Amino acid sequence: MNRIKNAFENKKAFIGFVTAGDPTLDKTEEFVLEMERAGAALVELGVPFSDPIAEGPVIQEANLRALQAGCTTDKLFDMVARLREKTQIPLVFLAYANTLYKYGYERFCEKCEQVGIDGVIIPDMPFEEKGELAPIAKAHDVSVISLIAPTSKERIQMIAKEADGFIYVVSSLGVTGVRDNITTDVESIIRSIREVTDTPAAVGFGINRKEQVHEYTSIADGAIVGSAIVKIVAEYGEDAGEKIYEYVADMVSGLAE
Repeated sequence: MNRIKNAFENKKAFIGFVTAGDPTLDKTEEFVLEMERAGAALVELGVPFSDPIAEGPVIQEANLRALQAGCTTDKLFDMVARLREKTQIPLVFLAYANTLYKYGYERFCEKCEQVGIDGVIIPDMPFEEKGELAPIAKAHDVSVISLIAPTSKERIQMIAKEADGFIYVVSSLGVTGVRDNITTDVESIIRSIREVTDTPAAVGFGINRKEQVHEYTSIADGAIVGSAIVKIVAEYGEDAGEKIYEYVADMVSGLAE
């Protein structure tokens, strides 16, 4: 059974992100468990890639560190299998299209099902191009998470109607990274989504303070924080676990009722 719906069941969800393999896969495993202990409802694992075009410098550098440390997709699958012996928290990969294409859609989705990955976010795969992947993913109970950006406009409802798992609402134009001010009218995007589906919607890109978590979970079902957590890993390396716990616990305290 796909676990993603458990993340949003009768509650607002805090979703954390780490780049897998930064600084090591053993530490990634620890960081996921620390986020869960702090109250995260779902964790996104970034699959390291040499050209992560949607990412700002913080996550780009984390990708390079992970690749230099020897992280591969196969090793990442092995780590998830070990992690699943310790937790049933919903887990979603954030991966670039070339990674899935080279690995093979069928093989990738089959491995996700085997180890317990519940969904995949592919930031460089447009909605119109996921047709080949979607039925394969569905056969293996892997949700292909749709992204809706401020530029989607008339496509918002078309994407939302077909959404699976949850909808990733991109709060800002540009690449990932911490932002002091987010000026997008996220509320109108959420309203438009709500007209056509009850699939949960979570807001990401730029969120880094619990006040922002509260603001966005007042209008959406969840808030996603990535770069701020990856910055903690960059600063503290192998000693980041406790710092991640403290930060995520603070962010979770900002969730709206």
